[in-house]
Amino acid sequence: MAVSPIKPIDATPLSELDSRLERLEAGRPRWVARSTEERARLLRACMVTTEAVADRWAETACRIKGYELGSNGHGEEYLAGTLPTMRNLRLFAEALEAGGQPPLPQTRRREDGQWIARVFPQTLLDKALFTGITCDIWIEPGQQPTQGKLYRDKAAGKAGDGGICVVLGAGNQSSIPPMDVLYKLVVDDEVCILKMNPVNEALGPILAEALSPLIEADALQICYGGIEVGQHLTDHALVTSIHITGSAAAHDAIVWGPGAQGQARKEAGTPRLDKPITSELGCVSPVLVVPGEWSEAELDHHARQVASMLVYNCGFNCNGARLIVLAGGWPQAARFRELVQAKLAATPPRHAYYPTARATWDRFVAEYPEPTTLGEASEGQLPWTVLEGVGTGAGEFALDHEPWCGIFSFIELEATTAEEYLAAAVPFANDRCWGTLSINVLIHPEAEASHQAAFDRAIAELRYGGIAINCWSGLSYGLVNATWGAFPGHPPEDIQSGSGVVHNGLLLDHPQKSVVRAPFVVKPTPAWFTDHRNNLALGRIMTHFEARPSWLGVPRVALAALKG
Repeated sequence: MAVSPIKPIDATPLSELDSRLERLEAGRPRWVARSTEERARLLRACMVTTEAVADRWAETACRIKGYELGSNGHGEEYLAGTLPTMRNLRLFAEALEAGGQPPLPQTRRREDGQWIARVFPQTLLDKALFTGITCDIWIEPGQQPTQGKLYRDKAAGKAGDGGICVVLGAGNQSSIPPMDVLYKLVVDDEVCILKMNPVNEALGPILAEALSPLIEADALQICYGGIEVGQHLTDHALVTSIHITGSAAAHDAIVWGPGAQGQARKEAGTPRLDKPITSELGCVSPVLVVPGEWSEAELDHHARQVASMLVYNCGFNCNGARLIVLAGGWPQAARFRELVQAKLAATPPRHAYYPTARATWDRFVAEYPEPTTLGEASEGQLPWTVLEGVGTGAGEFALDHEPWCGIFSFIELEATTAEEYLAAAVPFANDRCWGTLSINVLIHPEAEASHQAAFDRAIAELRYGGIAINCWSGLSYGLVNATWGAFPGHPPEDIQSGSGVVHNGLLLDHPQKSVVRAPFVVKPTPAWFTDHRNNLALGRIMTHFEARPSWLGVPRVALAALKG
């Protein structure tokens, strides 16, 4: 079924912004004073209102992105939109009902003293639905695996004053704006004004319905507009902090200012704003393919997975695969590349809905003028594109710039064995690839067992906020138990993938990075594979299941998954 076009929403008048901020300022002390039980009740009320609008939410996202109703793209709008939002609401409600100290399934300490907290699976239900999948949060060295500092402080009579955060919403995934708001409310004790991105502003009225209990509690306002509205909010005297999901250029324009004057401020280290700013700003995300002896079925499985990492959301994902890093001496490297390209060629191109997509594609193709294009793109679409001739040295354009569209590259490192590859791939990923948001590592269990020490050392040394082993980092995003954000330590002058985290469903105080892993081959077809044959039904069912998880709902979820 075709979708109807979207009408733009008028920008919120500046005078109205002032009124909404004043309302939030009046609500701020009431939010700070709310008990954990009261907050949990509000979030559970949001679960009810979110479930009520879930179908309209997904359908509106399809209209924005040009997906036909009933298509796999439609299914993705549940799996990456309504589902993680519902899960975030539930996990935070449960954490608050536990006084900010939800039980951790397990903690352990590495030989060097660093703590690791197992955050998934939490329950037998998790184990049944996500067989073999685990997630660990690594704690900052020198810190303990403590949780819910805000609520420990409140219990000790040390409550702060809270604040007002302007959340500059992302335009690509519909779950990002509400989940960013939830983190600021629950973890940072700040009421929020959410400015919708013009790309997906049509979702704003639906999000207002979904989060209406928070709006009625004077903890949230939603507004619309472009740069003028954004600057009015970030510079407003009542706003005490800023959160942005977007690009490093947008971050720098806020912190330092635009143009030559902004660059001068950046070089001098004199920001135009002194407000705290947290951010998630993308990444040139690598896929490290560790050499080993893979069967043809295993090669095919991971070719489908890698192609899905690019195709999902038409390539407009901050964790989309950008660099497929192979070992030059791996006998199966050519076959793997052939299979990945065959999967892309068999995947119909999608509407390139982001306004910058064509200009981005043109810029990259100008740098690499002989790309391999796959699929027949019609008007408004771009072909899946593999850049040719990408090197590994300093100044390589494709390593330093994120292609915000359906583009990636194959890279070969000089290595034959798994140990040689890991020794080369870790410094390449850490030092040559722009950003530290997310990375994917594919390794055969036999290769891992034969090189366990080298593999463990590689995972420890990777400086990424999210590491996905044998799966896509999109799973880390969707679980919500994991943290989502850059590896800590980027200064404002070199912000790269950003600063701070969101999600963090179990409220760990000092996260360094999250490591999610799956079996080498996941059966049935994982929900994040874009060739899943039943993802629409699965996404709908999982959204409703998250609202009321129980063993009675498992058969329906399992049946939908098996049809994939």
